[in-house]
Amino acid sequence: MNVPLKHKTLSAAIADQLRQAILDGSHVAGAQLRQDALAVTYGVSRIPVREALFQLEAEGLVRIAPHKGAIVSELSLDEINDVFELRGILEPRMLAQSAPLFEAEDFVRLDEIQGQFVGAIAAHDVSRWGVLNADFHMALYARAKQPRTQAIVVSLLQTSDRYTRVQLSRTEAMGTAEKEHGELIALCRAGQVEAACDFLKGHIAAVHADLLRVLGRAPSLR
Repeated sequence: MNVPLKHKTLSAAIADQLRQAILDGSHVAGAQLRQDALAVTYGVSRIPVREALFQLEAEGLVRIAPHKGAIVSELSLDEINDVFELRGILEPRMLAQSAPLFEAEDFVRLDEIQGQFVGAIAAHDVSRWGVLNADFHMALYARAKQPRTQAIVVSLLQTSDRYTRVQLSRTEAMGTAEKEHGELIALCRAGQVEAACDFLKGHIAAVHADLLRVLGRAPSLR
């Protein structure tokens, strides 16, 4: 029973070191990460290296390409700023129209997603963080009669998915996200729509700022 735990810990440790090497620019965007070379570097077999690369793929830091293996993903500072600034403008506007129309079923849906998000954090299921985060935000705007804005925000959330997963890769950030999502639900349930919109704007801005701190030393950003 201890062997899988030890093995999982080993692959997680390798993922942590590779993540930091990508974020600090030691592995630049477009660089190929060869499993055999990494296995030699870390003095392990290829199995934990492969699992670490799958973990980083789930976070959006690498992509697995046919016949090429793992390639370091491009992280664009311009895209990050554009996406999060647009979200900060559009999402509070949608929530302002949606929240006053909430019915009991909307809160059931929000609580359900929040529970799944908490479960994914506990299980360290990185591949679900971005999806559940997007589902949560879109559930907040379900009653908004803004179809064009809805489509734009869906696209923005899809684009920010890998950045969100990178930002949530830290335990502190995961706890903050869980707490702030809960606060948004509570404000909407209490009918405090204006406060909820202000809180949402601050939530998006805080995630943006935290992400920039996480990626701040990466010279590949442009």
